[in-house]
Amino acid sequence: MGMKICFTETDASDEAFFRAGLGGHDLQFADALEEAAEDAEVLSIFINSRIDAAFLDKRPKTKLIVTRSTGCDHIDAEACAARGVIVCNVAGYGDHVVAEHTFALLLALTRRLGEASVRGRRSRFSYAKLRGVELKSKTLGIVGTGRTGAKVASIAKAFGMRLLAFDARPRPRLGLRYVSLRELLKRSHIISLHLPLTAETRHLLDARAFAACRPGVLIINTARGRLIDTQALVEAMDKGVVGGAGLDVLGDERLLRQSSSSIIGEQITKHLHGEHTEEDAERVRSIEKLMLIENLLARPNVVFTPHTAFNCIEAVERINRATVRDIEAFASGKPVNTVR
Repeated sequence: MGMKICFTETDASDEAFFRAGLGGHDLQFADALEEAAEDAEVLSIFINSRIDAAFLDKRPKTKLIVTRSTGCDHIDAEACAARGVIVCNVAGYGDHVVAEHTFALLLALTRRLGEASVRGRRSRFSYAKLRGVELKSKTLGIVGTGRTGAKVASIAKAFGMRLLAFDARPRPRLGLRYVSLRELLKRSHIISLHLPLTAETRHLLDARAFAACRPGVLIINTARGRLIDTQALVEAMDKGVVGGAGLDVLGDERLLRQSSSSIIGEQITKHLHGEHTEEDAERVRSIEKLMLIENLLARPNVVFTPHTAFNCIEAVERINRATVRDIEAFASGKPVNTVR
C-alpha cells in the first residue's frame, strides 16, 4: 500500500502531474499547510509553507518533507532532525531561468520600462524623463557565485559588463575576479544577490553595507528577501545612495498572498477582541514592516515581481519530476537529495 502524501501550493496542472506520477499513493492537495491531514506521512511543500516544531508536533506520522525549491529556510531543520523527519529539496532546476529573470529586472530598471509603459499610453511624454542607461562597461557585483550566480556572470559578459564577485567559497574555474564584499560594494554600479539565507547572510545588505556603496547603485535580489534589511534599503534610497531596486523576493512575503490592509485589519481585530498579550508589540512591528514594504514597492525606481523568477514551463516541469523522484526514492528506502 502506498503512502499518504499531502501537497500544498499547487495548481491544476501540478495536481494532474502528481496524480499520474504517484498513482500508487494516497494523495491530498491542500489550500494551506494547516489543512494537511494529520496522518500524512509525506509533505510536499513550497516556499510559503513554513514548518516548525509546533506544526510537526501535531503531525507525528510525518516521515518526509519534500520542498519544491532549492532553499530550505522555511523549514526548521533542527525540529525535523529531532523527530527523525527527512528533508529533501530540488536543486539545480532554475539556474538559467533565475539568471534570465535577474536581467529582466535589471533591464526593467535601466531602461525604465515600468514608467515608459505608463507614460507611453499618454498622448504626450518626455524622452528626457524616460532616459535610461546602457549596461555595456558597467560593473556588476555578483554576491554568491553558485550555479545561478555563474549563469548571471555568463549573461553579463555578453552585455559587455565588467564583473566583480564575492563568495565565501571562490570558484577559480569561473574566471571571475573575486574581491572583498566591501570592495565589491564600493566599485559596483549594480549588485546582484545569489546567496542562500543563513544566519551569516541575513541582512547582508544593511545600513553599514549601503553606506559603503557607490552612489546610485542598483540592487537586484532574486534570492531571499531577508538578505536585505528593508529599513536600511528604504533609507538608502531616500538618501540617493541606492538608485533603484529590482526585487523578486521580500523580507515579509505575506504580501504575495494577502493585501497589507487585510493583514493589518486582522491584527487590529485581534487586539480589539481583548488579546492583549506580549504579542501586541510583535503585532505592531509586523504592521510597521508591512507598511515599510508597501512604501518601498510604490516607488517608481523599484521593479517588483512576486517570487516568480523560477516560474517558467521548463523549470516547473523539472521541479515536479524531481519531486516525484524524491518521493519514490524515499518509498524504496533510498532517499536522495536530502538536506539533513
